[in-house]
This record gives sequence, structure tokens and C-alpha cells, in this order.
Amino acid sequence: MDDRPIRRASLNDLDALVALEDRCFTTDRLSRRNLRYMLTDARASTQVWDEGGQLGGYVLVLYSKGTALARLYSIAVDDSMRGRGVGRLLVEAAEADALGRGCVSMRSEVRRDNAASLGLFKRAGYEVFDEVEDYYEDHMGAIRFERSLAPRPELSHVPVPYCQQTTDFTCGPACLMMAMRAIDDGAPMDRRTELRLWRESTSIFMTSGHGGCGPYGLALAAHNRGFRVELFVQENGPFLVDTVRSEAKKEVMRVVEEDFLDQIAAADIPVHYRLIGFDEVRRRFEAGGIPVVLISSHRIYEERFPHWLVLTGFDRDFIYAHDPFVDDEEGETAADCVNMPIARFEFEKMARYGRTGQRAVLIIEAGRRSPPRGGAGRTP
Repeated sequence: MDDRPIRRASLNDLDALVALEDRCFTTDRLSRRNLRYMLTDARASTQVWDEGGQLGGYVLVLYSKGTALARLYSIAVDDSMRGRGVGRLLVEAAEADALGRGCVSMRSEVRRDNAASLGLFKRAGYEVFDEVEDYYEDHMGAIRFERSLAPRPELSHVPVPYCQQTTDFTCGPACLMMAMRAIDDGAPMDRRTELRLWRESTSIFMTSGHGGCGPYGLALAAHNRGFRVELFVQENGPFLVDTVRSEAKKEVMRVVEEDFLDQIAAADIPVHYRLIGFDEVRRRFEAGGIPVVLISSHRIYEERFPHWLVLTGFDRDFIYAHDPFVDDEEGETAADCVNMPIARFEFEKMARYGRTGQRAVLIIEAGRRSPPRGGAGRTP
């Protein structure tokens, strides 16, 4: 890289980056404010092609805290630099930066009509994993690419369909819909079902404002739809009651969860008051179960609230998960939240919540009305 005029960008480059952006794009331009924010955000990295003080291109990568996934958010090459391989070298620089941060995958989105960029990513070894209609300002569709940056061991993987939560408080229902659809392709995955599941599962006062869904309510909702569900929680008793301060709200939570537990006992749903380890979760996954796991969002979003993920794959070093929450304010799209690679050690830190570090895992399996899926597929 020493003979390449590529360096990390700084705020001193802001004017030149704005001018380059305006020259290279006619729609979906990053504004001056956007670019300034990216240059000062620790979860973004911008590198530029600088020849004698003239910026001929840039590449911008976004990182997700807590995951090993990088997103090549934007790349631009000035017309005067065309034909010199500048785009390819900028992509390589972005990949090197991502590897240095411990990332194992790079994703990007490209306009369907941008033949030059499509060719660039294909030649660089990127593979198409999704297509999105009406993605850009002018309604052009996007092609989503991904490339593995480091060799990976064999992966246990299940094609779990992705579903984005439509409210701030329905991550649990969204995860449950994804898990049920992975087992039964006839299971509904729409907003009406999402909100119905929330009404059935909410603990009312789990968080400020609308209540979130706890493990007992979600387990009942899955059981009532014909799925077999097994529940692992750290301790007996009301779940996450210490997350609210009001004694009146705590009492409501206790009454709701006692009712849930009575229904669970009547339905003979297995509940284990113990931790379930990584190896056991993986064994259950490979035997046909889909794990839905409670985490602390602080490890990913730096905000302290309980959050649900659905697990989609395992290898020796990483757990893969769908996150139903898309952080639009941080420039995320659904592509950033699908099959997110999370280092095993990082996942073990995030899979707990509250002062007492409470944990909850639901294993969703085919039941009396749900056809079994074909087992865990093996992909490299």
C-alpha cells in the first residue's frame, strides 16, 4: 500500500469530498452534513485517493459495534481517474481496514444500472445475496453484494427469512415470526401478526412507554400456534422486573407473568431455570431448533434496553443472527441486519440483560401443526 496514494480522510478533506460527491452522483448524494458526520464517527472509516493534494476518489465503510460485519457504504472515483484501477484499490484498502477491525464479511449495495460498479464488485469476488426494488431516490433497484474477508470453518446455516420490526417495541414478535417461518413456510410474517403477537406476549411495563415482550409470553404465543417451544431462563420468578422503578408497575408485571407461568404449566411447556451454553444451543440448532435469544442492546447500539435476536448459523468462532431492528438514523439497511456475524466471546457478553445479568433463550421447533425443516444445511 505504500506506493498507493491512499490515506485516511480528515475534516480537512471535507470541501474536496463534497465537490467529489457532487461530480460523481446526480441522486442519493451524501450531504456536507452527512460527510462531516462520517468523518467524525468512530464507527465509520473514510479513505481517499490523494495525488498531490487532488482527491481522485474515496471509499466509506460503516461498522456495527458488536458484530464482525462491515458495510462499504459509498465509493466514488473521479472521471479523470477512470481506467487506472483506482476503484479496485480503494475497495482493497477498505477490506484491509475492515480486517484490521476484526471483520470477516464486507457487504455493499449497488445500483442495478451501474454497470461499472457491478463489474468492479464481481471482479473483486463479491457475490449477490439479495436484490431490492425501488431502493434509490429515483426508484432504481439495488443489488446487494457480500464477500468473506477471511477463511471461515464449516458453517451450520439455516435459511431463516428476514423480517424487520415495524415498531420500537416488537423485536420479540419479529424474531418469533422469523423462527416460525423458518420451520413452516406457511407461517404468516406480516404487521398484523407482529402486533397480535405483541399483544399476546407483552409484559406491559418492561420498558418505558409501550411494553416489550418477555420470554414467557413469547413461548406461549409460539405454543398456541402449534410449535414446540422450550424455554431457558436464568432464574425462577418475574422476568426483568428490576428494569422498572415504579412499585405499581412492578406489581402489574408480577401479576402478568404469574398468569403466563400458570398457562405455561397448564400447556406443559418445558421451562429450565438454568443457563444454556453455546455448545448446547448449537446442538439444538443443528437438530432442527431455531433459537430466539434475549440480549442487551448496549453491546450493539450503546443503548440499554432488552432486545431479541434470532440465530441463523454457527461456526467455530462466530454466531450468526438476524436483528429485526434497522437503525435508519445510522444509515443502516436490512442488509446490515441479516446473518450478522458476532464473535462468540462478544455474543456471550451481550446475551444477558439487567443488573443481575438475566438470560433467556427460546428454542422453537416443529410441533403438532408445523412440518419440520430439512435440518441444518452445510455451507462453506
